[in-house]
Amino acid sequence: MFDLQNDTLTVTLLDPVADRERFGTRYCTAGYVFQISDVHHGELLSGPTFPHSFNTFDGQGIPDAFNLSPLRDPQKPGPLALILGIGLCDLEENAVKEFSAWEQKLSPAEGEFRTVHETLGYRVEVVRKVSLLGRTVRSWTSVHNLGKETVALRWFPHPFYPQPTGTELCAFNLAVSFPVNSGYRMADNGFIHRIDKPVTPGPFQSLNHDAHAPLAVWQRHDKLGLVGARSDYVPAAFPIWGNAHTFSWEPYLERGLFAGDKTAWTMEYLF
Repeated sequence: MFDLQNDTLTVTLLDPVADRERFGTRYCTAGYVFQISDVHHGELLSGPTFPHSFNTFDGQGIPDAFNLSPLRDPQKPGPLALILGIGLCDLEENAVKEFSAWEQKLSPAEGEFRTVHETLGYRVEVVRKVSLLGRTVRSWTSVHNLGKETVALRWFPHPFYPQPTGTELCAFNLAVSFPVNSGYRMADNGFIHRIDKPVTPGPFQSLNHDAHAPLAVWQRHDKLGLVGARSDYVPAAFPIWGNAHTFSWEPYLERGLFAGDKTAWTMEYLF
């Protein structure tokens, strides 16, 4: 692990090599924010099993994932697939066969990571940058299709916030709706509320929306009152989820890259 740090926040990132035992086939191995700590308030992030245990699927902090769009060999379909940000994986065994190597540039304010995946007929560059600017943590991702095969992207961030003591959870700049359910309700002030006390396993709910603009989020946080987040992309699928330990929202990015195409996007978390 290594830290980005200023006079108010410490952002702890997992090391793609030294922390390999913490990685599986779900989350990107570079730019994985494992915890953010405030000099006065302590740890600010949670996870589905935090603080009691850790496993590679549930994770903690603010991981992000490309795993829902595995890239299989178009000539020889089988269990092997390239999962961007991780490497060559066996989907039947749910195991990483070969982790991709990352070039790293580190400073007290930023971690930059670059890899070129070359396997199964694909050649794809992925760059990840995590920066600390005051009380803003910025996560920037770039994907460049250097090969001939089309690359389908389905990526999402998974910020894990501690479950608030009250029922009020989050609100968005986008108009969202969802069917009547046993887990969540929409209040008149636009905030989504938990209906009952948090439990494990917790409720998962897809949000209906017709977004034409990037996302802004207001998230309740017991230690800080209210924290924020914003994207520079328009979310596609957009679920929320929580259990007894954590609450999270997941704004999906979905794009296709033809040969030579490049795309980049940003998420910012404001504490």
